[in-house]
Amino acid sequence: MEPVTHFLTGACLGRAGLNRKSRYVTLAAVLAAEAADIDVLWSFTGPVEELKRHRGITHTFIAVPLVAAAAVGVVVLWHLWRGSRKPGAQPVSWPWVYAAALISALSHILLDWTNNYGVRPFFPFNPRWYAGSFVFIAEPALWALLFAAILMPWLLGLTDREIGARRPAFRGRGWAIFALIGMVSLWTWRWVEHARALDLLQTTQVTSVPALRTAAEPYPFNPFRWHVILETPTYFQTAEIDTHADQIDSDSRADVLYKPAQTPAVQAAKQTPLGQVYLDWGTWAVVHDIGQTPVAGLDPPDLPKGRAWTTVQFSDLRFSYNFIGSGQSTGRPPLSGYVYIIDGAEDAGEILNGRAQK
Repeated sequence: MEPVTHFLTGACLGRAGLNRKSRYVTLAAVLAAEAADIDVLWSFTGPVEELKRHRGITHTFIAVPLVAAAAVGVVVLWHLWRGSRKPGAQPVSWPWVYAAALISALSHILLDWTNNYGVRPFFPFNPRWYAGSFVFIAEPALWALLFAAILMPWLLGLTDREIGARRPAFRGRGWAIFALIGMVSLWTWRWVEHARALDLLQTTQVTSVPALRTAAEPYPFNPFRWHVILETPTYFQTAEIDTHADQIDSDSRADVLYKPAQTPAVQAAKQTPLGQVYLDWGTWAVVHDIGQTPVAGLDPPDLPKGRAWTTVQFSDLRFSYNFIGSGQSTGRPPLSGYVYIIDGAEDAGEILNGRAQK
C-alpha cells in the first residue's frame, strides 16, 4: 500500500489500547508501520536495482523484529533527547513499546500482500511473490476510515473544551478500533467479490480455448468491478467483470493480445539486468520486440553503418489497464521497462518506469 495507509494504520494500532500501557506506543507503532519502505533508498542506485530490492528483505518475516527494533531505537533517541525531560509524563515500558512496533511492522507486510504488486515474506528462503490482489494499492475507502479515526477524536475534543468538559487521558480508542474493524470488514468484502470474479471466469466461456491461468485485478472505490486476465497457449485475453450483476464485458477482438515472437533481441533482453529482475517480479510479464522505436528519456545508440538496434519492451498485464476510468489502458503501461539491443545480442541501455539505468 502507499505510505498514508501504512502510517494511519500504525496510528490506529497504537491508539486501539496499547498506548494505555506505555508512553511512546503510538509513536513507535507509526514509525514501524512504514519503516519497511526504507528500501526506497535503493532508488538512488537506479530503477533496476530499486525494483530488485523493493519489497525485499525489509518486507520479510525474518526482518520484522529488526524493523521493529529500528523504530524503537528512533524512539529511544527521541526519549533521551527530549522526552525524559517532561515531568509527570506517562511511564515508559519499553517491552510494550517494542510489542506495538512489532505488530505494526507485521501490519506492513499484511497490507502490502492485499494488493496486486505482492510481497516476498519468506525471502530469502523462498523467493516467490505472493499477492492477494483484492485491494487496490491506494484505496479511498481505507483512507476515509483511518482519517476518521484520527480526526474525529480531535474534533470532539474541540467541543469538549468549549463546554469545559474534562479531557479523557486516552481519547480515540473507540474510533481506532472502529477503523481497524472496518478495514478487516472491507478486506473480507473484497476477498469475497474477488473469489466470485474468479469463479465466474471458471463458469463462463471467455476465450475460444481453455485458459491456462486467470487473474482478477482490483479497481479503487468499487469492490464489484474487476479487470480480469486469461492466458491461453497463444494469446492473452482481458475483460471486465461486474460481480454485482454477474456480468463479463469482453470484446473478443479488442481485448486479445497475441503472445509476441521470441526474437533474438527479446532473448537477449531477457538476460539483461532489467530483464532478469523484471521477469522475477512480473508474474504477468509480456516482452515485445517493438523495432526501432526510441524511448522518451533514453537516447537510442549511435551506431556505425552496418550495425542495427532494436527496442524491447517489458510490461506486466496486472497494471496495463486504466484503473481510474475504463478498462482500456492508454499511453505507456505503468511499471514498464525498455532495453535497447544491438544486433540482437548486446545491451545498449535500459529504462524502467521512465528512469534510465546509469
